[in-house]
Amino acid sequence: MPLSPEQFHAHAVAAADTEGRLPLSRMTGWEISPFEQDGLRVAPLRPPVLPEPDRHGEDPAECGGCKRRDEGIWLNERWRLTQIDGVGVPLALMLHPRDHHDLADLPDEMAAELGLLTTRIVRHVQALPHISRAHVYRLGDGAAHLHVWFFARPEGQSQLYGSWLVVWDDLLPEYPAHIAAADAMTVAAALAESHGGWRPGF
Repeated sequence: MPLSPEQFHAHAVAAADTEGRLPLSRMTGWEISPFEQDGLRVAPLRPPVLPEPDRHGEDPAECGGCKRRDEGIWLNERWRLTQIDGVGVPLALMLHPRDHHDLADLPDEMAAELGLLTTRIVRHVQALPHISRAHVYRLGDGAAHLHVWFFARPEGQSQLYGSWLVVWDDLLPEYPAHIAAADAMTVAAALAESHGGWRPGF
């Protein structure tokens, strides 16, 4: 049986120093880390908060994702793809179900389509010039409406490999918006060709 929230916290802080700070993670020593270990400190681990606060959109009537169900650079009857502005990487996209679902309650037919869409979006992003990888992330703590992130890693930037890419994205200056918008439209057109659906305004 998994540890209770209180047991998990006690287990973790047993490894902490007198200020409640855990050691730096091994990842901070990797050559792809955006941080130097000198002067870097781990924040103290706070005790659990129970019950957990609601995520945004737990009530579908107040869900921003549901209110924007018809917005995106690509749509079909069940899904929508949006471009995320203001990022540091060459391109960031997000895939959302048009109706209110989280990953755990996604109907089987939509779950199967999510696999196809994920693969096709990755292929289309990686077909862009000077893009080596499309990283895929599902993070579910901020919003109850499922959203899957796609981040394009620029070619040749070995420090941006792997799990630190989203941190580097937050540190880098904003990528030229007109280039990112054109590349997003290229991906949307390729997705309409490979998977069907439509591009609003086209």
